[in-house]
Amino acid sequence: MSASTLDLPEVTVPLLATVQSKYRHYFDSNSGRAPFRNRRYEFGAGPLQMPLVRAFLNACAERQDPDYQDLFTLLGSELAANAIRHTRSGERFGYYTLTCMRLRDELRLLCKDQGVNTPTPSTPDNPRYLTADPNGLDANVNAGRGLAMINALASEWGDNGLTQNRQVWFHLPYDLSDNPWSYF
Repeated sequence: MSASTLDLPEVTVPLLATVQSKYRHYFDSNSGRAPFRNRRYEFGAGPLQMPLVRAFLNACAERQDPDYQDLFTLLGSELAANAIRHTRSGERFGYYTLTCMRLRDELRLLCKDQGVNTPTPSTPDNPRYLTADPNGLDANVNAGRGLAMINALASEWGDNGLTQNRQVWFHLPYDLSDNPWSYF
């Protein structure tokens, strides 16, 4: 150990302790708070935030049955994971925002990330939309499952086509009777 290096003990801090108290109910599915119309939270970069992301998504779907909560959390986690893995949101000091909108018949989730640097960025006149990998649900593929799963299980999904500040969204109706998820 050099003279300029301190030997500090490791400390474990619960992720919820990093959330301002006025937002803690966003992560507690048993908060007892009145229903929300819109709920938005900005997450920091890195996979260590994923348990907090899942708690947020689960709490957003708290008034639905457990199968719905699981599916909504799974699909929302995929959007967050894609933001971390494929955009500047996953870099040091990066962030992304999840916004959940409660509607009469469905929940909508929007993920805004920091986009990617490209030599020729997309524009509203020249958008570059995301597409689901047609082989993404094949058990033998190593990548491309996230959007393929969202494509298969959400009623609608899409993005704004802008590579610099991507916004990806999906809709999930409360009634899952026609959803492939209900067959599992």
